[in-house]
Amino acid sequence: MFVDASALTAILVREKDADDIEARLLASKTPLITSALALFETALAVSARLRIDLELAAEETAAYTSPKVKTVPITAEIGRLAIDARSRYGKGTGHPARLNLGDCFAYACAKAHAVPLLYKGDDFVHTDLA
Repeated sequence: MFVDASALTAILVREKDADDIEARLLASKTPLITSALALFETALAVSARLRIDLELAAEETAAYTSPKVKTVPITAEIGRLAIDARSRYGKGTGHPARLNLGDCFAYACAKAHAVPLLYKGDDFVHTDLA
């Protein structure tokens, strides 16, 4: 399962649905993966939401993910899949998913690794990964 920044952020800042999201993460039947881009996005969001230093937010993100979630590299194939995701589902295309850059890479990583995507929000539900 690819763990998107939206899911990690919800867990780390203890949003209302954090327990449900974390339960889905822990119940995954596929290996848990994420990307450096998702970790970066998570640290930015955690820093802003909790009003803490970015370095501390990055440390908290790493402390949560490192024991259970493997960080996979962004390969050329993933780059191509992200471009495809942007063309099909990106903001400005008229598609209801309205994926942003980070979303496109999360989508691409999940596609490349043939795993489900753990996310929060109503963007990915409009893609073929829903």
